[in-house]
Amino acid sequence: MAEANRPHGAGVRTGYETSDLSPRAIALFGLGLALTLIVVMAITYGLWTLFRETDARRAARPSPFSFTREPMAGPRLEDEPGRELKALRREEEARLSSYGWVDREKGVVHIPIDSAIEILAKRGLPTRPSQAPAEQDRAKQSIRREPQR
Repeated sequence: MAEANRPHGAGVRTGYETSDLSPRAIALFGLGLALTLIVVMAITYGLWTLFRETDARRAARPSPFSFTREPMAGPRLEDEPGRELKALRREEEARLSSYGWVDREKGVVHIPIDSAIEILAKRGLPTRPSQAPAEQDRAKQSIRREPQR
């Protein structure tokens, strides 16, 4: 309540923070960081040089009969992008819309997909042969005879 009667800012000291970090500690940290960075860069350069020389020693020597260096293997790009895909799609479409032999000796043929869909819609999917009613009755009786455990 007493504070409400004081004018704004009265009793508040102005100045600077007295518990800041010391400039000496900041300088030492920066110096240590710089030295660490230099050491890491030196180690990295040394390893890079070592690996480069080791790789050069292990590399296959060019043939003494070759007059030029062999070209590097690069990516095998298509001259005309999409040409092979279009050719594949044409082959697939031709196969799906024509009649032909799959295995002539066994009598297996392929038919157009539209015809196959119509035949399947008329005949239905193949199913396993069902048991005769007499066999079903015998199966039920054998289940009843088994004692329960």
